[in-house]
Amino acid sequence: MSDDKDNGRPSAPGGRQPLTLKPRLGAGSVSAGTVKQSFSHGRSKTVVVETKRARTAGPAPGNLAAPSSAERRTPPPAAPAAPRPAAPVSSDGGLSSEELKARQRAIELAREHQARQAAESNARAEAAARAEAAARAAAQAEAAAQAPAPAPAAPQPAPDSPAAPAAPAAVAPAAPAPRPPVEPSRPAASGQTRTYEPSRERRDDRPTTTTYRPERPAGRFENTSFGQRAPRADQPPRDRGAPDRPRDGDRGPRPPRPVAPGGEPVRYSALSPRPAPGARDGARPGGPRPPRLAPAAAPATPEIQRATRQAPRPGSQTLDRRVDDDEDTRRKAANAAGKPISRAKGATQRREGRLTIQAVAGDDEGAVERMRSLASVRRAREREREKRKGGVQEQARVAREVVIPDVITVAELSNRMATRGVDVIKFLMRQGMMVKINDVIDSDTAELIATEFGHTVKRVSDSDVEEGFLGAEDVDENLETRAPVVAVMGHVDHGKTSLLDALRQADVAGGEHGGITQHIGAYQVKLPNGQKVTFLDTPGHAAFTAMRARGAEVTDIVVLVVAADDGVMPQTIEAIQHARAAGTPIIVAVNKMDKPDSNPTRVVNELLQHEVVAESLGGETQIIEVSALKKTGLDDLIEAILLQSEVLELKANPDRTGEGVVIESKIDRGRGAVSTVLVKRGTLKRGDIVVAGASFGRVRALLNERDEQVVSAGPSEPVEILGLDGAPSPGEAFAVVESEARARELTEYRIRLKREKAGAPVGGGVSMADFMAKMQDKKISEMPVIIKADVQGSAEAIVGSLDKLATDEVRARIILSGAGAISESDVMLAKGSGAPILGFNVRATTQARQLAEREGVEIRYYAIIYDLLDDVKGVMSGLLAPEQRETFLGNARVLQVFDITRVGKVAGCRVTEGVVRRGARVRIVRNDIVVLELGVLQTLKRFKEEVAEVGNGVECGMAFQGFQDIQEGDIIECFNIEEVKRSL
Repeated sequence: MSDDKDNGRPSAPGGRQPLTLKPRLGAGSVSAGTVKQSFSHGRSKTVVVETKRARTAGPAPGNLAAPSSAERRTPPPAAPAAPRPAAPVSSDGGLSSEELKARQRAIELAREHQARQAAESNARAEAAARAEAAARAAAQAEAAAQAPAPAPAAPQPAPDSPAAPAAPAAVAPAAPAPRPPVEPSRPAASGQTRTYEPSRERRDDRPTTTTYRPERPAGRFENTSFGQRAPRADQPPRDRGAPDRPRDGDRGPRPPRPVAPGGEPVRYSALSPRPAPGARDGARPGGPRPPRLAPAAAPATPEIQRATRQAPRPGSQTLDRRVDDDEDTRRKAANAAGKPISRAKGATQRREGRLTIQAVAGDDEGAVERMRSLASVRRAREREREKRKGGVQEQARVAREVVIPDVITVAELSNRMATRGVDVIKFLMRQGMMVKINDVIDSDTAELIATEFGHTVKRVSDSDVEEGFLGAEDVDENLETRAPVVAVMGHVDHGKTSLLDALRQADVAGGEHGGITQHIGAYQVKLPNGQKVTFLDTPGHAAFTAMRARGAEVTDIVVLVVAADDGVMPQTIEAIQHARAAGTPIIVAVNKMDKPDSNPTRVVNELLQHEVVAESLGGETQIIEVSALKKTGLDDLIEAILLQSEVLELKANPDRTGEGVVIESKIDRGRGAVSTVLVKRGTLKRGDIVVAGASFGRVRALLNERDEQVVSAGPSEPVEILGLDGAPSPGEAFAVVESEARARELTEYRIRLKREKAGAPVGGGVSMADFMAKMQDKKISEMPVIIKADVQGSAEAIVGSLDKLATDEVRARIILSGAGAISESDVMLAKGSGAPILGFNVRATTQARQLAEREGVEIRYYAIIYDLLDDVKGVMSGLLAPEQRETFLGNARVLQVFDITRVGKVAGCRVTEGVVRRGARVRIVRNDIVVLELGVLQTLKRFKEEVAEVGNGVECGMAFQGFQDIQEGDIIECFNIEEVKRSL
């Protein structure tokens, strides 16, 4: 074949010419020109451009005569041929004579070295060929003798070479002539050429041409089988039935395509190639195929002389490859008579004709199978997986008990059922629900799914975590008698704390601010007979209603203290109501009997009005006359308490985990959260894990009322516990749990419940839009405050009292309320909200005080709750809009209206009642309809003089500010407006 890129290049035996930009004048197929290039940076360059014209058909210069078939089969002994003379080099090539001579000498030396290597290689190849030919000469001779040789067609001689004689039909078995792989006398420059030699059967009048190809790189295919094949004996020529196609012009009708006996067309591919020209129409020589012998060593120089028309495209498996026995067998199986083309599953026809690296580089039979695509491999694996899955029987489902909470995700449900999540999703999709693996479904849907999959369902709720928090009731065999818990209640300043001091022989009242109790105090008194009584001192102020209610609930007996000189007061009545609501028996202690104006009979009669009947009047209430100051009647009070406790039969089981109620809690600097608790059942020990409301922790220390550390606390014993992570609300129940995980589960549920309750709408269905509309209409003024108290109960009492001060126009908004000292975070919160900080029995830390001074935050300290409430009430009263009051002055009637230039309309009036004053407010009424409200009397004249006031029965002239619609008969009311401050 010819190379378009080499057209017009002279055949120089000495090698290629050097690259140059000078125009090649001797080449008629190349035209040269120049192109000037300019660049952005200012430089320019001239480039020589050569245009190559297409070459016309014709023999290449220096064509080599193709040797005959007989010469190829029986080459003479290897002998170096005479080197061709070098083509004259034109002086226009740019080389001097010395350079040309040096290059010629180098070329000759290279040719001699190449000829020497070719001779040695041919000698080795001949020896291997003779050995192979001698081994199979008998088999080939026998096969050739049985098959008749076809008559060879006389080829037309080439125009530039003599006619080649026809080769014999078969080789005599006595003298087999081995075929050498290449010509022994090949010139050294042949590495750049390829000889076109048509086959014997297709040789016609086409001229032999020589094309130019680069030399094969040495060493690239030394270790491969591509082109390295041992020579084999010549085969008899095969007659091609149809003449060769003409090169140019009309080629005539296309011969019919071969058809298999089955009626299907025969297809050719890389695995099933087209047969040789002589074997298409004629029959293959019969007889058994001779056995295949091991091939000899491949020659160093591959045979590349092939017919140009028969050369396959580059890269095909049939490139310079002889059909071996395995390929003949495969072709015979593929093109056998009467056998159609196979298209069964897994057949190789699907991949026929594909070009791969293995197919080009080697003769690997399984290259196509090894180069399967990734998708094909995945499909095969999927088929194998499906096949294995089909053979395995589905495992039987195991019925389980599935615990389903209020809400659950699809992934969690499938995990509890031990089922694939995709199966649950498919079931829900069949039910019309499009869900994902992490979507949340309700408990009813989850129960339906679990039932459908054959499981049993156990429904649980979030509130179930509270189950088992408080233990079950104890059996009677484990109960032991416990000390009574007594709550001392009554009105403020009736002597409750003083009575407890007399019983405890202590002075607690003297150390209290203002002489009033402002939080619950718990004490345990040991009597002379060895028995113990626990007392709870509750506040008597109206602000501590919640404390009194808690005191009545957690105690066994209520001691109602009533002053003999004051009698029954409002908080006394409230304490009676709390005790009745809790079902707690009452013992009345009439205190201050040492005063001269004491009247116990009056107290008994006033109690009858509230259904508290004394024993002397046939009731069940014990009334004891005592004096805390003189310490008289205390023994009678103790005896009444013990008698009542015996009637109640107070018992508890100490041999169990502790349970009780929180009396008070606070944040103590240095100790953290401190909670005062009352143990009702069991025993509370140091190290127990306690849950109280939304707080939990491990008990680090237990302190009694004398600040002494104790190891444990039994029933009816008040103690302070340290170790909780927060201050629980007073009145919360506490209990000991088995682990921190259980404690954390309980507190998280309670915190979540409190958060949901805080975010719920207030007022039963009142929407935010309604609330905002109400605020807009009423224009509610708010006073933001931050409250910090010493104990949680005091903070709760302050918040409750401030809520009671709220009206429709003003209210206190509690930003934060809690127990503990005022910290820096409280100051920053107050700055952000613009609220003052109210400290009740607490002080600010040094850092918080300095920060408040820098930020301008107001901090107020209080020790008595009265003072705090009074100050807040005064501030809230200042937020109220002042009340406007009208003061009537007098009436006047319009008699005539005058229109004065540059003044407007002036009403001539007569005062009918009272007086009218200049600058006062006026109201104009016409036919009992107000036409001007809150007008201003701008001008008041008597004749032509301006006056400040006009009395009854006097005529005057009036002009009003911004009002000109005055008519005769209008009534003018004159009055003043006064603003009066309001208070809560």
